[in-house]
Amino acid sequence: MKKWNLKKLVQLANNQRGFTLTEMLIVIALIALIGTIVTVNVTSKFARSKVDATKIQMKQLGVVLDDFRRECGFYPLTEQGLDALVKKPMPIGTRDCKNYDPEGYIKGGKVPQDGFGRDFLYESDGNKYVIRSLGNDGQAGGNDNDRDLSSDDI
Repeated sequence: MKKWNLKKLVQLANNQRGFTLTEMLIVIALIALIGTIVTVNVTSKFARSKVDATKIQMKQLGVVLDDFRRECGFYPLTEQGLDALVKKPMPIGTRDCKNYDPEGYIKGGKVPQDGFGRDFLYESDGNKYVIRSLGNDGQAGGNDNDRDLSSDDI
C-alpha cells in the first residue's frame, strides 16, 4: 500500500486547476443565448400552428355551412349564428329550414373555436357568409400572428 505524505497531497491539491469566475459567466451567458434562440423559434412555430389550425377550422366550417345551405336553401343568418349548425334555429321572417338534419350538422353539440381558444365571429345575410377570427391578440387588426383571419381570405 502506497503511503502519501501531507506535503505531496498539498502539492497535488494546488496543481488542480478549477474554472475561474469569468469562465463560468461566459458558459452561463452562452447557455442563456442558446436557450433564447430555441425559445423564440419554438414560440413562433407554435403561434404559426395556431393560425394554421384556425384556417383549417374555417375551411371545415365552410363545408358544413355549404351542407346547411344545400339542405335549407340559405346560410344561417347572423342572428342565428353558427349555433344553427348544432341545433335547429328559430325561423326568422320567411327563413325556416324545413329539411334541417335532426342530428344537426356538427356532431358533438358544440361549434369549434379558433386556434386561439375563442369563438369565431360570423356574419351572413343568408346568401353569403363571412367567418372571422381576431387572431392571437383577440383585437381587430394586427400584424403577423396577431392579424385577423377571414374566410374570404382563405
